[in-house]
Amino acid sequence: MAAAFRYLLLVLEFLETRASQASCVPGCTCSQESVGRTLSCTSISSGNIPGNLPEEFKQVRIENSPLFEVSRGSFSNMSIVQYLWLNFSNVTVIHPGALDQLRDLRELRLQGNKLRSVPWTAFHATPLLKVLDLKGNRIDALPEQALQFLVGLTFLDLSSNRLTVVSSSVFGNWLTYQKHRHPVCGVESLSTLVMALHDNPWECDCRLRGLVQFVKSISFPVTLVNTYLICHSPLSKAGQLLHEIEPSVCMKPKISTPSANFTIEAGQNVTLRCVAQGNPSPTIVWSYPLSRWREFAVLTSSAVEDAVLSELVIPTARQVDSSNYTCVASNAVGRSALTISLHVRPARGWPAAAAPSAAHVELRVAGHTARGVLLEWLAVARAPREQGFTLRIAAQSAGREEVVHLGPGVRSYAAQDLLPGTRYEACLSPGSRSPRRGPCVVFVTGSVGVGPEGRKRLLHATVVLCALLLALPAVGAYMWAAQGACSRSPGCCPRRQRPPRCPPAGPPRKDGSFRDRVDSHRDLRGHCDDRS
Repeated sequence: MAAAFRYLLLVLEFLETRASQASCVPGCTCSQESVGRTLSCTSISSGNIPGNLPEEFKQVRIENSPLFEVSRGSFSNMSIVQYLWLNFSNVTVIHPGALDQLRDLRELRLQGNKLRSVPWTAFHATPLLKVLDLKGNRIDALPEQALQFLVGLTFLDLSSNRLTVVSSSVFGNWLTYQKHRHPVCGVESLSTLVMALHDNPWECDCRLRGLVQFVKSISFPVTLVNTYLICHSPLSKAGQLLHEIEPSVCMKPKISTPSANFTIEAGQNVTLRCVAQGNPSPTIVWSYPLSRWREFAVLTSSAVEDAVLSELVIPTARQVDSSNYTCVASNAVGRSALTISLHVRPARGWPAAAAPSAAHVELRVAGHTARGVLLEWLAVARAPREQGFTLRIAAQSAGREEVVHLGPGVRSYAAQDLLPGTRYEACLSPGSRSPRRGPCVVFVTGSVGVGPEGRKRLLHATVVLCALLLALPAVGAYMWAAQGACSRSPGCCPRRQRPPRCPPAGPPRKDGSFRDRVDSHRDLRGHCDDRS
């Protein structure tokens, strides 16, 4: 009799298992575990969290699946879920309201995904959460209020992320939340928080001072899984253990310069320098009125850890370069600025034929339109009134020429209906003078059949050849543009001579590269640069 009863129980259990599998989500398995009914899905191809699930699952595991995003309403039928695993599923974004239906959630595992940030306020909907596993993501910041709604947390794994700096206030605030939430007859009842912070690229400068002190004095109720946190930078501390260093105090940048005023003649070279010292080490950027048109090389060096020297190199200065140049040093604490004044006067004994004109004009190819290019220019007038411009665009090989008279205030022109595989020259002059006497740019449109890989290789070649690659999507062409104007300093190209041409891009070799043509015109490249 007893044997028959046991047999009956086995049959009922088998039938129940078959019934549960029949009602399970396609591609997933359903089982009865110690925690309750469990749904396990691996490598589902839909890329979505299964919907319309019966409200019977206590544990849901969706792993190794292309989910990408956890959106609002993803768990609308999972109100009794207590354990949710979404490991290794390429999750990149979590909507702030994605957890609103998971009031009973105790454990959330998101290991091995691609999260750069976490909507920490979303955890206000999960007051019972105890375990949060974020190991192996790309999280690079932890706000001071991150644990505000995670008061009951007992395990937090942030290892193997991209954290560089974390304020000790993050964990100090958590202790404060604990004390305010769990008073028992006047005695504080605190839960223990076990954390994993190892395998992050810690920047052990002054910004980490608070965390270093926290790690050194860590005690109940906070515990680290691995106390061996290793410094990644700066170079002087790389490889050292966090609890063995003594970060200095943070300091706003202090900036200085050997000379704040320069007066030079046109055609001379000049280097502007500023030195910034701060903690953490500051970064320096330069600003000046013509930065969009006149881009100069910036050299940065650091002799000591917290000091940076920045040099702005101005070759063959022009009178138009007379201006105030500001170097701005900034770090996490603040910023400081210093202005250097440059005055460029006309060169002595400047020949009358080469004397500066009443206006200085810079012309460039700024971009592309649907079927052409956009030309822009800058004019610094020395005459009391601007009289407009004359623009000439010519393609000699095709016998095409366009001359446009532009009124005062116009600073750009869109050249349309360009031919593919054609060399163009655009020249601009103030007023109604011959455009050939003004600055010129040379650009070449490419063949229609050049593919993306060919354009990429051409970019490397034309950059070496003082050129700028532009795409013409509508006609399937590419183009490169080179500065074609001679400098107006003494001894430059005589006006009766045409500016030397930058070489056209050569035919591709068998491997699709243009290296042969680049090497063969290396000498001409420098001549092109001298004209700008």
